[in-house]
Amino acid sequence: MSESVEYVVVGLGALGSAAAYHLARGGASVLGLERFALGHERGASHDTSRILRHSYHTPGYVALTHDAYDDWAQLEQDSGQLLVTKVGGLDLFPPGGAIPRTDYTASMAARGVTFDELDREQVAARWPQLALPEGTVAVHQERASIVPAARGTRVLQQRAQAHGAVLRDRSPVTAVRDLAERGVEVDTDGTTYRCRRLIVCVDAWSNDVLSGLGHRVPLTVTLEQVTYFRPDLAERFAPGRLPLWIWMDDPCYYGFPSYGEATVKAAQDCGGPTVSPDERSFDADPAMRDRLAEFMARTLPGSGPPVRSVRCLYTLVPDRDFVLGPVPGHEAVLVGLGAAHGFKFAPTLGRLLAERAVGTEPGSDLGPFRLDRPALIEPDCASRWLV
Repeated sequence: MSESVEYVVVGLGALGSAAAYHLARGGASVLGLERFALGHERGASHDTSRILRHSYHTPGYVALTHDAYDDWAQLEQDSGQLLVTKVGGLDLFPPGGAIPRTDYTASMAARGVTFDELDREQVAARWPQLALPEGTVAVHQERASIVPAARGTRVLQQRAQAHGAVLRDRSPVTAVRDLAERGVEVDTDGTTYRCRRLIVCVDAWSNDVLSGLGHRVPLTVTLEQVTYFRPDLAERFAPGRLPLWIWMDDPCYYGFPSYGEATVKAAQDCGGPTVSPDERSFDADPAMRDRLAEFMARTLPGSGPPVRSVRCLYTLVPDRDFVLGPVPGHEAVLVGLGAAHGFKFAPTLGRLLAERAVGTEPGSDLGPFRLDRPALIEPDCASRWLV
């Protein structure tokens, strides 16, 4: 069988669902293909919560965060659902830490974002739940927020469908062919779809889909773990009482106030083993849980014992910048990859990919995220994953 459609989006996690949503909202004919069930837990768009924040290490990323807040607000308006919960955020810089504080403060200042720098005593006065080492400096940004993960992705899918997109799950792509001026062909089991533009947002499976084009992105896939802790006095960890926090060092940890239940969620960033996305465990790793629990007991005493853990995949490139744009030599095939920190930007990245696909000048500069940048084409490029 053969069918024609204007745009095909492969991969319906947060980024792909956002691209399908923006294309359909603009009146285009859109088909979304997902190899697993919609809402599956094999990738990086499931579970409860993600961080939305202005605090970033370059002015370019800070500028994108302004767009992200606007695009989440637009999605709230379109869906009639509350998706952004403002709780404030703390970046915690210990003395001698591996992440320079000035990268963040200078970048926010350059983009007009207000923030406060607080010493250990000031943090303790405002948030006595935290126990910080002497010399720690905190950067507080009051607009930091929580956005829902699985629910946010589901809302993007629902709004894409409401605007006319067709979303088909359990439809793995088996081949992609660039037909030049005749468009792109996409094979699934039993059906070939022809489109004018293809958007690939499959994260850890990107090279599987791109293999027919002779292009590979240097990817490292790690198996990460978030853990939920149950405090005895849950009210001390509620939104408004405790902000989001990120421990800005190597190892890097991050955590949330209570969100939807009387637990606090925390994790190590880039702390898991390298895996194959098709041959990975879904079971909790006791060593990762215990390492995090030790940190929590020191830094957030009272957060309680761990009660459950959830696994997810990080799909990383050497510089940990986004991958957004056409495949070199194949302008009709676009790739979107969030490099394991893209969920907060999902509505924005989906919009930028949609704009590029339809031929509209994207609202932001995608040059730093192109597929032929040095970090993605130079052999043996050293990895830098702290952001």
